[in-house]
Amino acid sequence: MPPLGAHTSIAGGYFRAAERGQAVGCQCIQLFTKNNNQWRAKPITPAEAEQFRAAVANAGLVHPIAHNSYLINLAAPNDELWRRSVDSMVEELERAELLGLEAVVTHPGAYTSTSEQVGLRRVVEALDEIHERTSRIKVLTLLETTAGQGSCLGCKFEHLAEIMTQVNDPGRLGVCIDTCHLFAAGYPLGTRREYLATMRELDAIIGLDQVRAVHLNDSVKPLGSRVDRHAHIGSGAMGLEPFRHLLNDRRFAKRPMYLETPKGEHDGEDWDVTNLRVLRNLIAE
Repeated sequence: MPPLGAHTSIAGGYFRAAERGQAVGCQCIQLFTKNNNQWRAKPITPAEAEQFRAAVANAGLVHPIAHNSYLINLAAPNDELWRRSVDSMVEELERAELLGLEAVVTHPGAYTSTSEQVGLRRVVEALDEIHERTSRIKVLTLLETTAGQGSCLGCKFEHLAEIMTQVNDPGRLGVCIDTCHLFAAGYPLGTRREYLATMRELDAIIGLDQVRAVHLNDSVKPLGSRVDRHAHIGSGAMGLEPFRHLLNDRRFAKRPMYLETPKGEHDGEDWDVTNLRVLRNLIAE
């Protein structure tokens, strides 16, 4: 059975993310190490880092990871934005290392006014510099599959494969697959046959062993819409079957999986509690 968890808030202190995860029944958590819509962030103090690490241990959580800032665009053709993105990603990895996290998830980026190939080369160049500047850091960078809105890279398995084969240090990289993004990008998951075909393609192009984390989200929009809008598990266009296939796939039995579904309450219960229960009920005895 894969460890199941959610993205949790650091409001009130980093340790609160671990406490919130424990309260809703998480086995693993994802968090932001800073405000995800701002470039600047206060340094993490050694005391804050130690308090967070202790809270994670006390809660029995495994595989704590971070998602980077949404402002970062490693494929940006604009030199100023690209440079700021590289510097910010270096900081993200340094903050994650201080907190004892395993990985930082990032979207590959958007090529905007250029092309897929130019954008992919830009990402490779960025990652090579980032890796060189963080050579002593053990935290992995996980390239996330995307829905493919606008000029966003990552909606094709080939995008991630090209980045991973072109960088100087591929051992610093892994992949995070997002169920909503796969579906919105046009990869069918509904029937068992469709699910297995998509996973065969993923394995052939990237390798299932490269998948280090999974984001569990239903999709508001239909298959191939290329629109990134998350829905609660089973309440969107995907339904429950894709999650049943994934959760019972022995190849992913030890891969951590994190909810990124909308927050709030449902019938007086935290939505994360509800979604985690729905997921666990799909796992065969």
